[in-house]
Amino acid sequence: MRALLVVFLKEIIDNLRDRRSMLTALLGMPIAFPVLFVVLISFQIERNIDSTEEMIELPVIGAEYAPNLMRYLESRNIDIVAGPADGAAAAEAVQAGEQDVVLLIPGDFGEDLAGMIPATVELYLDQSDTSGSADIGRVRDALFGYNQTLAGIRLTARGVNPALLRPLNIDHIDVSTPSGRAAILLGMLSYFFLFALLMGGMYLAIDATAGERERGSLEPLLSLPVTRAHLIVGKIAATCVFMSIALALCLLSFFVSLQFMPLEQLGMTPNFSLIVAFAAFLLLFPFALVSAALMTLFASFTKSYKEAQTWLGVGVLIPTMPILFVSILQVQPRFEFMFIPPLSQHLILVDMISNEPVNGLHVAVSVLSTLAVGAILTWICVRLYHREALLG
Repeated sequence: MRALLVVFLKEIIDNLRDRRSMLTALLGMPIAFPVLFVVLISFQIERNIDSTEEMIELPVIGAEYAPNLMRYLESRNIDIVAGPADGAAAAEAVQAGEQDVVLLIPGDFGEDLAGMIPATVELYLDQSDTSGSADIGRVRDALFGYNQTLAGIRLTARGVNPALLRPLNIDHIDVSTPSGRAAILLGMLSYFFLFALLMGGMYLAIDATAGERERGSLEPLLSLPVTRAHLIVGKIAATCVFMSIALALCLLSFFVSLQFMPLEQLGMTPNFSLIVAFAAFLLLFPFALVSAALMTLFASFTKSYKEAQTWLGVGVLIPTMPILFVSILQVQPRFEFMFIPPLSQHLILVDMISNEPVNGLHVAVSVLSTLAVGAILTWICVRLYHREALLG
């Protein structure tokens, strides 16, 4: 154990000397990214909330043909302005990005309404341009509301109850909790936590294997009175330490950043207190062993630092791929999923953020299976380090 501790401390000290790599691994992804994520989401939330209340401009062609419709639109905080010359000019303006939406009212609009013929209006828009989706949605809703209002007035004038056209009265009863709604937005946090963990130890995993080989210091190191098993386990343990530090910093950064996120305005309350953050750390900590051993395994097959960096740049995506798939497919926690290391942590963490009851058996299986996979990968690394081809 003394020899293993010596190797462990040697790798810790060597990594601390490389300040640029260490600061990138511990401050770049774990701290800067959560802050950037929260700032962007907060800006988007504020923008969407403000867009539903502020006055928007709507270019209209032929506004004089539908004065009642214009007054109705103005009552919905839509300012009517003069539009392009004709439909072709409106299409060009929208396509060029000069206008988000343009409304065209034909000259026979009033005659069609008077003759009880469905009057046609043309709405020019670009669905591929998401920047104007909020304004387009407000104009669509206003036109639909005017359509419903006018239909109700016509039926009432003829002594017909407008409710006859609505045989079903559908009441939406939302049983979701504020924490559950917040999980919809924050369900991908586990992806960022795992990615920060992986990045926190990637540079050390590369330097401790491919870097040592490239510098020519691996052969003298193997000639020391230290078994190769102690040597590789010490390197993996040192990598786990920096991965754990990166994970803790990322969790703490998200906890602080979420305090400034206006989720309450959307009826969301994230369940991410310090206790939840600490529980998430304990849940994700075993994955550090899997990640460290996997990265060391990747780096042991490379012959240079650059080659190892290239391979591990792709390798860090492999453990997080299951999370992307289950997020798209909306997979629910199941017992058999708890044997898949990154997937099990993600599913349990989503339940924690949603403030849902966490299955203790699932947590135990997740932790034990993750440690078992990490131990197997470490054993494979030890076996590979007994190869003479390791020296290049």
